[in-house]
Amino acid sequence: MHHTDPLSEITKGEIKVPVIAHVPHGSTSIPEGVRRSIVLSDRDLEKELLLMTDRYTPELFESVISLGGLALVNNYSRLVVDPERFEDDEKEIMASKGMGVIYTRTAYQQVLRRDLSAKEREELLSTYYRPYHRAVELEVQRILDRFDRCLIIDCHSFPSKPLPYELDQDLNRPDICIGTDSFHTQKELIEAALSFCEANGIKVAIDKPFAGTYVPLEYLGKDERVSSIMVEVDRGLYMNEETGIRSTQFVHTKKLISNIIKNIINNFD
Repeated sequence: MHHTDPLSEITKGEIKVPVIAHVPHGSTSIPEGVRRSIVLSDRDLEKELLLMTDRYTPELFESVISLGGLALVNNYSRLVVDPERFEDDEKEIMASKGMGVIYTRTAYQQVLRRDLSAKEREELLSTYYRPYHRAVELEVQRILDRFDRCLIIDCHSFPSKPLPYELDQDLNRPDICIGTDSFHTQKELIEAALSFCEANGIKVAIDKPFAGTYVPLEYLGKDERVSSIMVEVDRGLYMNEETGIRSTQFVHTKKLISNIIKNIINNFD
């Protein structure tokens, strides 16, 4: 079943497991009104989207649906608003890079947007950011009502070489990065991902090069029935990063992700 509203797309079959795949950065779509505040030329914007989009993640992680969970995909680019940032820049570490909830800088730290008025900022938050979060919270609540627990798998990809905005500039990157939260990520889930990767010769790291995992604010640090783990895959394993075209390894990598997810779900007790 497909449920689409302008902000997010929810895909589910028969829900058998309390699992949500959250895919926040997979879209390149930017509404016309938002595009007008972005100062890049069309060509430079295409390049920026190639760098900043977790291309193909909705497809790479779709096994969550066949395993009995649901997928919730952000329909808009993270350059509109980034749902995985705190609304308040004071609380958001990435705001120092011009990448708080509303990006003002590019991956190479050039100007992305003209300065927004307080009214324009509020409009972006009330049109895109807050309703998106309400949609996620609604799905989490539905799962909690039925199963009394919910696992969010936060689905991402990362460039094979660090971009200038990234906090971690170590060139030695893993194939798979597992992101955790001290309150919401049980060690069994981490172990499930690690053991599968290690047994299959996949280079894996915890909270490196990206740390943390998404939990809606409503539950963050408060409700231990909500678990979360981030799974990030190196883009070099499935696409040509210069062109954005999938590589011949795509199907193999998709199967690999599916097996990691299966292992995580099997250990979610």
